[in-house]
Amino acid sequence: MQPTDIAIAVFEFVLLVFSLCVHECAHAWMASRLGDQTARLQGRVTLNPMYHVDPVGTLLFPALMIVGSFYGVGGFLIGWAKPTPVITRNFKNIVRDDNLVTLAGPVSNLLLALCGFLGLVAIILFTRSLPDQKTLDTSVDALGTLCDLGIQVNLALFIFNLLPIPPLDGSHIVRNFLPYKLSNAFDHIGILGYALMIFVGGPVVTFLMTPTMKLVYATLARIQGS
Repeated sequence: MQPTDIAIAVFEFVLLVFSLCVHECAHAWMASRLGDQTARLQGRVTLNPMYHVDPVGTLLFPALMIVGSFYGVGGFLIGWAKPTPVITRNFKNIVRDDNLVTLAGPVSNLLLALCGFLGLVAIILFTRSLPDQKTLDTSVDALGTLCDLGIQVNLALFIFNLLPIPPLDGSHIVRNFLPYKLSNAFDHIGILGYALMIFVGGPVVTFLMTPTMKLVYATLARIQGS
């Protein structure tokens, strides 16, 4: 294990916690905008990790994934935060508004991934303007690594949260379109949902992330070569 591996692991973990806070804050902010102040009154419209951290999903599970990656086990880093409380009867259009609140979280991660991509594009353009493109300041190199990890973490969270596995966001959207009896059965999956998140969600995210990141890197390579 190299010191750089530990530094990257720290970067990943900090980015994951920040991204999960943005995700839950986006849920709370959208709910507030659409008429439900439950999350806002509980202080959830904030990036303060103390309001969003789930001991298992934000700390233990990601930590195990990071440790596993040192030994060649595990995939892209994922996790989850404490669910944002929403009372749907406070919405004017319950199904539509509930879906908008649900989608706000994954969309926030997609926007963070886009910020990381634009950051890498800016670095490519900056370094291309240098007389000696091989000479890179350490801070710029670190920023590039941070942007790259930001893309990976947030795209993984985007895909992970859209999986139709309770209690992930994707399952919430699916539930809103199910008949009453099926939605009740869906609600009672319980602990099985968490098992599916860990043992099915992780491999699916890795399967989808591999071609996605290849596309991202290919696009960056074209920008660099143009």
